Amino acid sequence: MNLNTKQESLGISLLTYSTKPRGGVVHTLELAEHLQKMGHQVHIFALGKDEQGFFRSTSFPFTLIPCKMGEQNESLDIRIERFIDTYFQFLIHHSHTPFDIYHAQDCVSANALWKASEKGLCSFFIRTIHHIDDFVTPRLIQCQKDSIYKPNYRIVVSEYWKDRLRSEFGLDSHRIYNGVNINRFRPPTEIQRNNAKKKFDVNGKTVFLSIGGIEPRKNSIRLLRAFDSARRRLLTKGMESVLVIAGGETLFDYTPYRTEFFDCLDDSDLEVGKDLLLLNTVEDEEIPKLYHAADSLLFPSVKEGWGLVVLEAMASGLPVLTSDIPVFKEYLQHRKNAIMVNAEDESSIESGIVNLAKDVELQQRLSSSGPKTAKLYSWERTAKEHLEYYYELISEISGQPVAE
Repeated sequence: MNLNTKQESLGISLLTYSTKPRGGVVHTLELAEHLQKMGHQVHIFALGKDEQGFFRSTSFPFTLIPCKMGEQNESLDIRIERFIDTYFQFLIHHSHTPFDIYHAQDCVSANALWKASEKGLCSFFIRTIHHIDDFVTPRLIQCQKDSIYKPNYRIVVSEYWKDRLRSEFGLDSHRIYNGVNINRFRPPTEIQRNNAKKKFDVNGKTVFLSIGGIEPRKNSIRLLRAFDSARRRLLTKGMESVLVIAGGETLFDYTPYRTEFFDCLDDSDLEVGKDLLLLNTVEDEEIPKLYHAADSLLFPSVKEGWGLVVLEAMASGLPVLTSDIPVFKEYLQHRKNAIMVNAEDESSIESGIVNLAKDVELQQRLSSSGPKTAKLYSWERTAKEHLEYYYELISEISGQPVAE
């Protein structure tokens, strides 16, 4: 179907559980902004747990659903159930103009939207499944299953997850790749690079960047150990290096994993503030500068939906190291536009880090190929493919042909 101006403007409701800089939220904001630029009425609903709004300014209307953080000893199961109920109650008790499209972006909002649809809020709804988590408690497992089975239609962000949904759940889905903002993320000038290194106090060092925080999915412990070994090898060549770990706002409690991470850190030779910088959540306007300060991105995840950070780094001209999991193979090729390693093998990660630091020809190749790869994936294209899919669904449900 080809879209044109003859088709009517749509009212589109996008729903997310968070306002923080996680991949799914970035996806939601970029999608909303580009759909609005295409002439559609977009409104985002999100849980306003801190009542401070989104982590960056937006050009479209949004509603923050009032929601308390809860008691400190509240279990994750209870918290998720409370979030879903709060979301659901708001949707059915606060009147607003009906939307043509209701599109949930995560497990929490999908469950709330499912319950609201049963109360007549909408006749159908869509959910984007970025990835499937490995939950262990019965309530969270059921919550995730409901968020996968109950939507009328599903979008995934990679062929890998499309195949997983079909093989493990028996469900069809529509694949739409994520994008990257190449106007915001681009190779720095020499002045920008020098200013960024000065800002983060990493002058004279080989800077390895990891974005996503400390959590199991990001493979943080293996990365720490691999970097520790690689750093010692590079020191014998006269190269001083530093690992910068940034970001990590998440709904889930990874305290046991973080405890193990810091135990490993205590057992290592790494000195915090010198060999390792822990930046936690970085302000959104600082993210491009973080890429400018780095010499390469380390992203050996064991699971990803797509990897927005990888494309942002590549658009910034940064050589990247990733795991060789299937989702990355959809747009990366080993030694052509990335170094790909075995996520479960610390020695593989270590060797990749050393190669990125020492092989100048490889660095130049990856720095050159990264922006070229990134240009193939734009948020404009992502928004257009969403719009095409929305119209197809409306046509299918109404039984009316799509306007040409």
